[in-house]
Amino acid sequence: MAKITYKDIVNSQEIRTYIQQADASLLALGYTEHSFAHVTNCAKVAGEILTALNYSENDVELVKIAAYMHDIGNVINRVNHAQTGAVMAFRILDKMGMPSADVAAIITAIGYHDDDTAFPVNAIAAAVILADKIDVRRSRVRNSDTIAFDIHDRVNYAVESSKVVLDMVAKTVTLRLTINTDICSVIDYFEIFLNRMLLCRKSADVLGLHFKLNVNGQDLI
Repeated sequence: MAKITYKDIVNSQEIRTYIQQADASLLALGYTEHSFAHVTNCAKVAGEILTALNYSENDVELVKIAAYMHDIGNVINRVNHAQTGAVMAFRILDKMGMPSADVAAIITAIGYHDDDTAFPVNAIAAAVILADKIDVRRSRVRNSDTIAFDIHDRVNYAVESSKVVLDMVAKTVTLRLTINTDICSVIDYFEIFLNRMLLCRKSADVLGLHFKLNVNGQDLI
């Protein structure tokens, strides 16, 4: 069996094609950006979390791969994209010769990441959920004109800065947001992201951390 690295995945033209087409479909549907900026950021944050918690180098590679590939199922359909993405990832990684234990870890994390069916069943899944749900930023909005009528775009566009802070002494992972309240109220943020923040709390618990949300200098969670 071959040792497949995160670099191998990033350099795979097949995977890049699926990510590009998936994002093109979401663009047509009016969703925020789900392309390379999103998946690369997710891989970076998920890897940093497990690295800070002293997980093995292999686990860090696996979580980065899972985070990078987590949205490829959108190429088939937005509905059940976590499950279809997991099946796609199985085929791709198995074909590349990845050991079955590594494949299993990755497809589990992908299959359990979507909002409606998400659950942090293990550390890798937990880190992927955290990285995915806290990727809130203005640059994910495709067209600023849509903020007048689309709450998802309005909330993302209102975020002027977003930072993930890991404190290994306090055992906390904090999402610090600066929100322009002239564009979006904090209540608007919670209207669409409350379930995701609760998933972040569950995921942090699995990792032995406490999840905190700080908006405009105020601790809200």
